[in-house]
Order: sequence, then structure tokens, then C-alpha cells
Amino acid sequence: MSRAERTGGGRGRLGQTLSSVAVAVGCVLFLGGFVWAAVLYQPYTVPTDSMAPTVRAGDRVLAERVDGDEVRRGDVVVFLDPLWGNMPVAKRVVGVGGDTVKCCDEQGKLTINGEPVDEPYLLQRERASFTVFEATVPEGQLFLLGDHRDESLDSRTHLEDANNGSVPREAVTGRIDATVWPPGNAGMIERPAGFADLPGGVSRPGPLAATLLAITAGAALIFGGAAYGAIGSVRGKRAGLTHNGGTHG
Repeated sequence: MSRAERTGGGRGRLGQTLSSVAVAVGCVLFLGGFVWAAVLYQPYTVPTDSMAPTVRAGDRVLAERVDGDEVRRGDVVVFLDPLWGNMPVAKRVVGVGGDTVKCCDEQGKLTINGEPVDEPYLLQRERASFTVFEATVPEGQLFLLGDHRDESLDSRTHLEDANNGSVPREAVTGRIDATVWPPGNAGMIERPAGFADLPGGVSRPGPLAATLLAITAGAALIFGGAAYGAIGSVRGKRAGLTHNGGTHG
């Protein structure tokens, strides 16, 4: 066997090894990403337009499974509360225990403890609410509003109920991180900067972006490794045919 043949064979075996490793790592990342997402997230279909334009009726979203104590102002959460019909509801948290939530100031903005809050996610931006209200949120409770304030049945509707229309933190079952369907509405749900300067700030982004990165990287390694292995195999066969042809020629 010539030196060129030995070198070519060594490179071929190395290529096949690298291809196999890439596919194996890709499978771990790809499948692991899906398992991780299934453990951390729950799918939810939004039934109404009360949270438009952030999420619309019929949108399929992913809600991170979080404890109610992790929720911050600005989060879009899914919760269950008997006073709200005991069915999953999606709303935005605007006030937490101890806050005084009021609407509206002279500029038509929502205020938290007297501080106006910018809400660029609202469907109608000229006024945070056409219903004038003021509520103090009890400790351990959350005050929730829809982004489509004209159509949303939220804490304003329940002001006469116990706890000034708020719901307990333990009623929260998830925090919505992204819309995944339909494709035209797909995207991450950003944490609003308007609440960032208030005590407690806003919550950190969830792990969904890292999960999607792992799945995407895994898919790339699987396809890339498989393609590299196939190309290497074809080249090896061609090299063998050329060698055999030269021997018998």
C-alpha cells in the first residue's frame, strides 16, 4: 500500500469518526432540548383577544412553569382562580402586594404608587384605561390587566370582590415566554421596561431561548454530520475505484 493510500485511508476514518461524534452530540442536544422544554414549559391556547396585540385569540403560546413568588410586574401570566371562572386566564401583572394601582394620571397613564408607567404593548395607547379606578393590592396578591383594555375582563371587573380584584400568587400556573403559532404571530414576549425602575424590577428572560438554541444546534450537527459522512463515503468509494482501475490498467 502506498503512502498516499495510507494517508487517504486515515483521513477517511477520521472523517467518519468526526461525523459519528457530530451526529451523536446533535442527537443529545436535539432530544435533550425537547425534553427540557417539555419539563419547563406548558402549551396554552389563548381563547380571547383581551391580551391583543401581545397575544391574540387562537394563538398557541408557551408558558414557563413558575412559582407565583417568581412573578414580577410586567409578566404575562396564566392563572386559575375560582372567582374568575376557574379556567386558565392570561393577563399581565401590573401590581404586586403593597402597590396602589391607579388610572389615570393627566397623561392618561397607569400609575403604580404614584409613578407613571409606560405601556407600549397596549392596543389603545391614548389612555391606559377608560375605566377610572384605584386599588391597593394586598400582600401575596397580584393585580392583573389585559393589554386590550377596552375588551378585557380583568382586575377592574373584580374590584368589588375580595382583595380588590387581585388574585393570589399561588394561583399562577405559568409565565408566557413566547407565541409559537401561528407563524405570523410567533415570537418572544419581552419583559416591559416600564416596570424596571420599580422595586423588584422585572423578571429575567426564561430559558426558552437557550432551549431553542440547543434544539437548532442539535439539528445542525445531525444533518451536518450525516452529510459529511455520506460525502466521505462517496469519496472513499471513488478513490477505491480509481486505485483499482490504475492497478489493472
